[in-house]
Amino acid sequence: MRKRNIGKFVYLDEREAADLASKAARTGLSESALIRLLIQGYAPKEKPDDRFYIVMRQLIGIGNNIQQICRKANALNFIDAPAIAKEAKKWDDFWLEVRRKYLDPEKYSGDN
Repeated sequence: MRKRNIGKFVYLDEREAADLASKAARTGLSESALIRLLIQGYAPKEKPDDRFYIVMRQLIGIGNNIQQICRKANALNFIDAPAIAKEAKKWDDFWLEVRRKYLDPEKYSGDN
């Protein structure tokens, strides 16, 4: 069974329809998903450009390397595991910050 089974029909003029389609395209969301986020009080962010995804793939690779180093250090007990774990924590914090800044929708205040 569908999770969303209540249909709502909204009449828009051409300008409003074009504006909704444009905003949905800029965020990478469907029009329905955009409307649902707005109703819940979130202001979605625009989809980042291709450079963002290239950098993120590189950073994710670095993060994976750090995790592998940590596993090896713990298994062989020859590298300062706490120091490497600290670096891995920095990576995790960095990733969360990037995600918040570029990807996660923000809650906005007011009933606008």
